Amino acid sequence: MLIGIISDTHDNIPNIEKALAWFTKQGIKIILHCGDICAPGTFVKSIVANYLGTIHCVFGNVDGDRFLTLQKVHETGRDDVFLHGELAEIEIDGRKIAMNHYPEIARRLAESGAFDLVCYGHNHIQSSETIGKAAFVNPGTLAGLFAPATLATYDTATGEVALLGINDIT
Repeated sequence: MLIGIISDTHDNIPNIEKALAWFTKQGIKIILHCGDICAPGTFVKSIVANYLGTIHCVFGNVDGDRFLTLQKVHETGRDDVFLHGELAEIEIDGRKIAMNHYPEIARRLAESGAFDLVCYGHNHIQSSETIGKAAFVNPGTLAGLFAPATLATYDTATGEVALLGINDIT
């Protein structure tokens, strides 16, 4: 199963819509958002409303009104949108996955040996490496703030990570 990974969307609606359309076209049924969604309304109107698959999200340092974000997601009536707080530990297709916004915390999670995939964001630098058995992935900033707009995918069958630029997808 292919999973989409995004982070640091910072209310960039055109890039969000392009990435979600591409995920849908690829048959991706689950996305992970590693924080800095920003405005609660943008999250609901641009991500929750436009992506019909499962969404797992952690909060980042610029996600100010977390209560309002939770409330707006609840009002949609969707039961496949999960706002995990600052840390998510989930299992998808037999793979143990952790998400946190911050690189230092994420690195410790990867070093623990408990996860197959650890995702993070915050520094807007797209990267992928292997730490122990874990794929350690920063999809970069989908917003394109201070760095090119980027995203990633993870294949649960193979453990393969693909790092992509927004201009690489159609």
